[in-house]
Order: sequence, then structure tokens, then C-alpha cells
Amino acid sequence: MTLLQVLEALIFAAPKPLSTGEMLSAIQSAGASCEAEAAQALATASPEEVLQALTHLGEAFEQSGRSFRLVEQASGWNLVTRPEFAPWVRSLYPEAKPARLSGPALETLAIIAYRQPVTRADIEAVRGVAVDGVMQVLLDRSLVRITGRADVPGRPLLYATTDYFLEHFGLKSTQELPNSAELGRINLPKAPPPEEKASKRKGAKDEEAALEASPELPFIDETAPSSQEASSQEASSQETSSSEASASQEPFFTEAAHGLAPEIEPPSQPADEATDFSNEPR
Repeated sequence: MTLLQVLEALIFAAPKPLSTGEMLSAIQSAGASCEAEAAQALATASPEEVLQALTHLGEAFEQSGRSFRLVEQASGWNLVTRPEFAPWVRSLYPEAKPARLSGPALETLAIIAYRQPVTRADIEAVRGVAVDGVMQVLLDRSLVRITGRADVPGRPLLYATTDYFLEHFGLKSTQELPNSAELGRINLPKAPPPEEKASKRKGAKDEEAALEASPELPFIDETAPSSQEASSQEASSQETSSSEASASQEPFFTEAAHGLAPEIEPPSQPADEATDFSNEPR
């Protein structure tokens, strides 16, 4: 009995992918609990020996032309059928129709995969539209998960891909994404800081409040004279009325007033009051 055969049995019997640590732990536990010499001999296997045996097992499946192969996924090692046998395998489960994602959902998933962990605001800054509905679809299908909160004001949620996402696309890690290193260096748009967004909202609210509080401008009749013209007209009318009033108070023009009439002689003294100086001595 070889280590390669034991690993093949463990992977075949496991209902889920097995990691290298889980297989090594099972081998060591069997050596401690079983009295068989083979089990005790394999209990001393190292992690490097387990990885080397798994590599040889995968090469053996490839060379033998089997309908399945051994692959390492994000959650561990697993046996999967080859893609060319998909029509026959799918006929076993006719009710299980593959669910397809829409274009916006694929774009959002790609942004998360290449920029994770990422906030929803940053995703919307790249796409230019709201992604509330799309994010809910990705969460319901276990392609995206919440990993925590960003260390920025407001503490928005951070989103990242799941192990199911890697298994669905046949990836061991996000480093195997196409052009991951090149696309990771590209600067994508980011959402403005919460302070800037709050100040913009406050400025817009203040402007709206100022417009609502400002009094309505009165209706201006362009045909009516302006205030300056009206004041000048009022001043001229006041001058005219004052001149007419002064003219009414002046005396009428008479000949006596201007020296054209004959002078009036003073009245003569009565005769009985005149003094007679004829009998006075000289």
C-alpha cells in the first residue's frame, strides 16, 4: 500500500474537497489508531511528501485517459469530470439548469474579483450606476460575501469573492484571474470621501434653503417711468406749484407802485391854528 493509493481513496470518499492539511491529519490519525504496519509507516509522511504524491496522482489520471481529473481548488483537492463529458453528465440532472448572470452582474463581479475587498461606493464609481440589486443577486448566489468594514468615516461594508466563485470558475486563487497583475495596476475611479460628499449635500441643501427663503421679486412694468424719472418729475411739479403760489402772493402791478401816478400833496394846516407874528415887536 502506497501513499498515492491512500490519497486517492481519501479524495474519492470525501463528500467535499480536501485540503492538504486534512489529508495529512487523516493519515496521522489512522497511524495512531490502527495497528497495521502500513498505516503506522505512512503516519510519518510530511506535507511535502503528500503534495508530491498528489502531483503524481494527477499526472497518472491524465496519462491514463480517465474521464475525470484531479484539480486543486480554493477549498482543497477534488475529482471532477472532464468538460467533454458534460452532455452525458448533464442528462442525469435535467432539472438543474445552469443559472446565467446578466451583463451588469458580470461587470460587478469582475470589479469585485480584481479589486477585492472593495466597497459598494467604489463599485458604483467604476460602473457609474447603482448596484444595489446586482449586489443582492451576487450575495444570494454565494459568489460574493461581506468581509468586514472599511476603515474610513461611515465604516462602509467591504465585499469579496467566495470559495464557490473560485470553484465555479476553476481557479485556485484570485492570482489565476486573467491579467490579474496588469489589471491590478490600473487606477480605477473611486468614490469621494464621505466628508466631501457630505459637504456637497450640505451646500446643495443650503442653496435650496436660500432660494426658498428669498422674497419674491415684484413685478416690474417696463412701460412705467423709473424711480429716478418719477422723482425728477415730482420735483419739477413741486417747483411749478411753489412758483404759482409765490406769484399769487405778489401785489398786482399798479402805476402808483412804480412811480407813474401823480404825487399826492400833503394836507394843509387849518387857518385858525396858524400863528400870527405881525404884532410882535422886532
